[in-house]
Amino acid sequence: MNYIKKCLLFLLITISYISVAQKKAETQSLFEYQGRIEKMQDNKVMLIGSASSVSFDFKGNSCTISLQSVDSWEHQNYVSLELDGKYIGRIRIEKGAIQSIPITVPNNKKTHHLSIYKATEAANGGVLFTGTNANLIACTILKNKKKVELIGDSITCGYGNDASTIPCGSGDWFDQHNAYWAYGPVLSRALDVDYVLSSVSGYGMYRNWNDEHLGEPIIPDVYENLYLNKDSSKPYDFTFQPDLVSICLGTNDFSDGDGKKARLPFNEEKYVSNYIDFIKTVYKHAPNTRIVLLNSPMVSGDKNITFVQCLKKVIQAFENDTIHKPIALFEFQPMSPKGCGYHPDITDDKVMADQLIPFFKKLLDEMSITQKL
Repeated sequence: MNYIKKCLLFLLITISYISVAQKKAETQSLFEYQGRIEKMQDNKVMLIGSASSVSFDFKGNSCTISLQSVDSWEHQNYVSLELDGKYIGRIRIEKGAIQSIPITVPNNKKTHHLSIYKATEAANGGVLFTGTNANLIACTILKNKKKVELIGDSITCGYGNDASTIPCGSGDWFDQHNAYWAYGPVLSRALDVDYVLSSVSGYGMYRNWNDEHLGEPIIPDVYENLYLNKDSSKPYDFTFQPDLVSICLGTNDFSDGDGKKARLPFNEEKYVSNYIDFIKTVYKHAPNTRIVLLNSPMVSGDKNITFVQCLKKVIQAFENDTIHKPIALFEFQPMSPKGCGYHPDITDDKVMADQLIPFFKKLLDEMSITQKL
């Protein structure tokens, strides 16, 4: 083979490689991602955190999506679907191989927008999105939207809020999870903001529901890790820069546990100290954010009085901070949760969101005014 032929062959291979790379990049741009996710090869994506999502636009009324429940042990998982801005239900992904799930699409529109939200949480393993057979078109992504991060425990995850298919007390502990209807996503949709949930059921600020921080990590231990577990080999990249960060942690710190395992009295000093350090961690990754501390609708009476006092002490520790925006405090109205395990159900989550919406809107509006000045 002479020199010219070799050059032509090399040129053809290079063009072919560039063409394939461009096609992959174009296909990738047709998907929109939100929340804690991990992008994989061949346009696959692992949905990790509660309410993490992948969305796309398509033409026609034919759409099948491929999903797989992935964990260290095989079990079912759940996603919630939203088509053209309307919730169309929560579906179960059975353990094992990739499942192809047909989506019923009305033919009254030429184009559609589908969003797939992880209904369960990071502790339930990942939901792998491997693709769709839909006729994809460019996705319209609205830029410059406000961003909110919601840090918390089971309440923020949407634990036990949806018993519409499996009654409370039946199945596995995560069979009633529906993060789509948790208070954070509900208020975020109402305010039209992008959001990410960084939450783990049972975890606290210095101890967990039934552990004195002896055998289990706490939120400050896992927050900087992508999968919200002890695996630090995959750090969270913090490219999502929230305008507002709400922290709802304390329900488990104040818990009496299961009543069987030894439980120490609540340690106010440890709670406040850990909280202060954790806020410093949040500021490290999001220095321009505004932080809001929330109490819990699941904590009442004398415990709630102590809870709010602790939050005020945390805020007081930053009163001379001239670098960051002032920390705000929000107190939920008393509630008798109707979900599984004395957790809020979907109706309760909406009540919580309705309480928070005007408060969050006021803070976000204030930040917009400040940024314009």
